[in-house]
Amino acid sequence: MASNNQQEQGEITKTELWKMIFRSLFLQSSFNYERMQAGGWLYSLMPALKKVHKKKDELSAAMKRHLEFFNTHPFLITPVLGIIAAMEEKKEDPQMIRSIKVALMGPLGGIGDALLWMTLLPITAGIGVSLAKQGNASGPIVFFLLFNAVHLVLRVGGMFYGYYTGVQALKKLKAGAKAISRAASILGVTVIGGLIASYISLSLKLNINVEGNKINVQKEVLDKILPNMLPLAYTLLLYYLIKKGYSPLKLVGITVCIGVIGKYIGLL
Repeated sequence: MASNNQQEQGEITKTELWKMIFRSLFLQSSFNYERMQAGGWLYSLMPALKKVHKKKDELSAAMKRHLEFFNTHPFLITPVLGIIAAMEEKKEDPQMIRSIKVALMGPLGGIGDALLWMTLLPITAGIGVSLAKQGNASGPIVFFLLFNAVHLVLRVGGMFYGYYTGVQALKKLKAGAKAISRAASILGVTVIGGLIASYISLSLKLNINVEGNKINVQKEVLDKILPNMLPLAYTLLLYYLIKKGYSPLKLVGITVCIGVIGKYIGLL
């Protein structure tokens, strides 16, 4: 009887898994501040739900459950999709499925921010900018290919890892989440510090006379105290202003104005 029931419901195949991988690319399409990624989450999971729940009322109930609040890193959504799809296929308790979703949101969100936004993005962008700075038109292309190569490996691998390991993946992901997040954060901060020194150009052309000697403020004073002091100080100022609610677009405009005016009066 159980075998017939399972056959009626159907098992999730690689076709459904690939469909979910593709749909997960649109996770943020219906993002809103009430349920965050819930609409995109349900859209991504639908191939599995339709394969597992053949009865209309069961499918409707499952869809309603998966429209609840959900939010995690968009690149690491597929491990959760795989685990939840496996649980739906096995007809696990809905409350347990809900708990697993909630338990995975935080750790994967933290890992994704530290590993991808703070580490991968600055490194790949730095490589692209370095090439572009030398006049190489392939800079943006190299950045795009490098960044998305890692992105797609994580997205595809995460789906199959999550589905085939099922609930057991939860313990492994949660166990390593804190250590991975901390290590990636340290690496990311180090990389960003190096990029500030390498790619942000800000120096004073101000000279002062001391007992008849002309002294360049930048070379003879600021660089002697701390090399690249001004780029660091300006970066920290922008970070502070963003935290205070200033929009990045406004800060870009202010930066351009400071650069143009400073160049015009001969200060920068």
